[in-house]
Formats: sequence, structure tokens, C-alpha cells
Amino acid sequence: MSVFQEKLGSQERRAGMSLALIYAFRMLGLFMILPVFALYAEDLPETTPLLTGLALGIYGLSQALLQIPFGMLSDKIGRKPVIAAGLLIFAAGSLLAASSDSIYGIIAGRALQGAGAIASALMALAADLSREERRVRMMAMIGMSIGVAFAVSMVLGPMVNELIGVSGIFAGTAVLAIMGIGILYLFVPDPLDSHFHRDAELQTSSLSSVLKTVDLLRLDVGIFTLHFVLMSVFLVIPLELRDDAGLISSQHWKLYLPVFITSVIFMVPFIVLAERKDKMKPVFVGAIAGLIVSVLGLLSGRDLTTVAIFMVIFFIAFNLLEASLPSLVAKTAHADQKGTAMGVYSSSQFLGTFAGGALGGLAHGLWGIDAVYLVALAMLLIWFMVAIFMKKPRNLSTYLMKVTTVNEQDLLAVTGVIEAAIIKEEGVAYLKVQKDILDEEKLLSMAVKDG
Repeated sequence: MSVFQEKLGSQERRAGMSLALIYAFRMLGLFMILPVFALYAEDLPETTPLLTGLALGIYGLSQALLQIPFGMLSDKIGRKPVIAAGLLIFAAGSLLAASSDSIYGIIAGRALQGAGAIASALMALAADLSREERRVRMMAMIGMSIGVAFAVSMVLGPMVNELIGVSGIFAGTAVLAIMGIGILYLFVPDPLDSHFHRDAELQTSSLSSVLKTVDLLRLDVGIFTLHFVLMSVFLVIPLELRDDAGLISSQHWKLYLPVFITSVIFMVPFIVLAERKDKMKPVFVGAIAGLIVSVLGLLSGRDLTTVAIFMVIFFIAFNLLEASLPSLVAKTAHADQKGTAMGVYSSSQFLGTFAGGALGGLAHGLWGIDAVYLVALAMLLIWFMVAIFMKKPRNLSTYLMKVTTVNEQDLLAVTGVIEAAIIKEEGVAYLKVQKDILDEEKLLSMAVKDG
């Protein structure tokens, strides 16, 4: 069996599913208010569009500032205590927002939600609980849960809002966070060995090198822009659906559900084309163009049919880019700097969320709904110009394996191994390989066997 097809062991599968569920619970808590909050905030005292945007996006700022320190702290005191503390902070922020009757209280609650920044610690625990050869599969399982949670939150938000309101949504997310702590201690195994992982955590000594890599910076600009646009557009979409398209808030899910299902169906062929046919760059740049078209369409028409059509285009492109960007980071980063590159990438994503909420809200307050779309359009055009000059990404895969006596030259001599870095103190080789020509038999003969 191919090294890329081996299944997770029972403990790895249990750990991956449990950690994915914890991450999904947290994402539900952050995103369920996205399709309903702009409508709710209108009735709060002293609300302005800027404050509404801050309430939606402020969690991104606290998350960006604290996720890396939390990950480093987990190296010192353990993963589970840091994750549990982060979930408690998240729950406290949710309860603060639930009990607030002012926009300022909700802003404080959302900032506190983001301060429960467990992403880095959670990924480090996933690395602790997976063998090097299976780690990519473990991370993919968690990554899929994030995408599913986002889609579910967009549909559930309006439905749950109709039943228990936005305050109820916030309270419910506190319950989900506490449930996450239960899952953490009841179902996630304790790692036999907890240590730093270069493929899953940020290494400060590699930070300068990563920040000087132009193609990685292009991708950081991309994820910043993608979440900037998402947050700013959803400051006004709920208002348009109600005021211009004539769809009452309790019925918004009836639009979001078919939009997401349709977008996923149409996204899959593009993913296959990008990954299996080595057409990543044209698909990637085409998706950015799709976002531009969708924002232009939302700017030009406000009736229900027009909004539905261009929302489908928006989410085909959004989901495609959300799936492609981490893959491109992994392909572009040096074999032993993937964790650092992903740390910078994640921070860029959260900063984009904050900036999109703040600047989108400011534009809405000063110049109206059209201005929000124009700001988003300007950001997308800048990204498009940045993206068309990126190099064609190499069709490489990341692979890790335990080694003892071999050196980097031995590994590079194996057909299909493009990059190799051995960290002697870890006894791990970090590789970039070209799967279609890889001599797997020879490569595996150099690895330390399990057991």
C-alpha cells in the first residue's frame, strides 16, 4: 500500500475525530451569528455600522495576537491544560456576549471569544497523537471539520436565531465550549510524548526566512483578503436579503442551504482539476476572478434571484480558495518550515477577519452598502494582481518519517524526493516528494519501522 494511502490507526482516528469535533464546536460558536448579527445589532442602543463590524470581526484580532503564544505555552505546560483554558475563555466570552444588552458588551464578549485561541495548541496535540507518516491525514480530518462547521453555521444561524435569538446563540456556544472540554478529557488520548513539531507549530528561528519568501507572502495576502471580503460582505448581505430581496430573516436559511450545496457540487471538479491535473495556478487565479464577478453582481442587483446566483458564484470561489490556500502553503514552504508558514498564514487570516469587519463597517457607515462592495472589490483586484505573478506551484506533497542512520543526501537520491531536511534531535526527516514518480519502496526501506 502507498505511504499516502495508509489509514490512521484506531487511536489516531479517535484522536482526530475528537479534535475535529472540538474545533468544529468552536467554529460554530464563532460563525453562527454571521448571517444574522447585522439584523440583530440594529436594535441595540448606540449601534453604528462600524461598531457592528467590530463586533463581528474583533475576535480575529485577539485570536491573531494570542494563538502563537498559546501554542508556545502548550509546549511548556502541556496541550490539554492550554486547550481547556482556551475553551473556558471562549465560553466566558460567549456568556458575556449573551448577557449584554449593548453593542459594547458584545464587542467585549467577541474579543474574549477570540482570546481563547486554541488553534495552535490543538494542532500541536494532533501532531503529538499521530505518527509522522499519518500526520497529513490527521490534519486533513481537522481541516475538513472546519469547512463543514462553517457551512453548517451559515444554515443553522438563521434557524437557531428564530428559536432562541442571538443571545441564545451566544449562550449555546458557551455550552458547546464546555462540551468540548468534556470531549478533550474523555475521548482524546493523552500523548505518550509531547514535544515541538516543525510541521505543526511555529518556530521563531524560522520566522525571518518564512517572512522573506515572496510566494508565501502572496498566499498570506490571499487569505487576509479572502476573510476580509467574507466578513465585510456579510455585514450587508443579511440587510439586502431582508430589505431588497424581501426575504424575512427567519427564511434566510432557505437561501443559504441550496447555495452551499450547489457551491460544493460545482467546487469539486475544480479541486480535481487543480490537484490531479496540475492546474493549480489557473484554477486559483480563476477563483479570485470568480469572487470579483460575484461582488460586481451583488453590487449591481439586489433582487432575490440575482443575489442567489451571485452568492452561488461567491461560495464556489470562496470554498475553492479556502481549500486551495493551505495546500499551496504546504507546497511552497520549505520541508521543515511548514508549521511556521502555517502559523503566519493563520495569523493573516484572523487579521483579515478583523480588518474586514472594521473597514467594512466603517465604509457602510460613511457611504452606504455600495461602498462595502467597492472596498471588497478593491481588495480583490489587488489580490488578483498579486496572484497572477506567483510562480506555478510545484505539484509536491509533504511527507514525514522516522530515520536514524540515513542522511539528507541518501534521501535526495531517492527518485521523487525533491527536498529533505533531517532534524537529528527529533529523529525525523521532513520531505517534499513528487508522488507520481516516487520510489516508495526505496524510501520506506530507509525509515524506522513502527514498534
